[in-house]
Amino acid sequence: MFAVRVWDLPTRLCHGAIGLLFVALVLSGQIGGDAMVWHMRCGYAMLSLVTWRIAWGFVGGYWSRFFSFVSTPLQAWRYARQPLEQTHAVVGHNPMGAWSVLAMLSFLGMQAVAGLFSDDQISTSGPLTARVSNAWVELATQWHTGVGKWALIALVLLHLGSVFWYLRVRRIDLLRPMITGDKILANPALASKDNMASRILAGVLFLLCATAVGLVVGGGPL
Repeated sequence: MFAVRVWDLPTRLCHGAIGLLFVALVLSGQIGGDAMVWHMRCGYAMLSLVTWRIAWGFVGGYWSRFFSFVSTPLQAWRYARQPLEQTHAVVGHNPMGAWSVLAMLSFLGMQAVAGLFSDDQISTSGPLTARVSNAWVELATQWHTGVGKWALIALVLLHLGSVFWYLRVRRIDLLRPMITGDKILANPALASKDNMASRILAGVLFLLCATAVGLVVGGGPL
């Protein structure tokens, strides 16, 4: 058996931070009132993380890069239809998991961007509502408080259910590798780069993403 570094530290930290921010966003959005200040701050942080994760999908550790795991819809469909005993172990994301990652990033990004243009008509409005027409503000608000929110909750529940199903039915622990970074494999595989230089690059890249979000939120170029 071989211990292979699959998930680099920046990817793992991003994964955990997105989970915590999602919980904070749902709770603060439901509470409303003064909690909306934190709702918006968490939204800016979420948009920074999603932007970072997309960029990291091109320059990060091998198994965090999109080219290492993105599959076609046909490949995902074929994988889903395979009997359990015929499915082969994969190092990174399997074809179904790949589409789950893409869906999650897409909906998180759309939800965060919609929040920038939303207005609850009470006390809280996004920082960019003045830049678009009332029709666009209404559309963004409907998405942010309706379809977008419930689609994300459904995706998160599906993700958690899949992790539980893999553990109970297939006896594959997907959570531990995301915490430790390593997978125990029957055969050797290419490891993701996870050295100090890579982590510094991730930190600089996140600062750039957060700065870009801050400029947009603060009234800079959009």
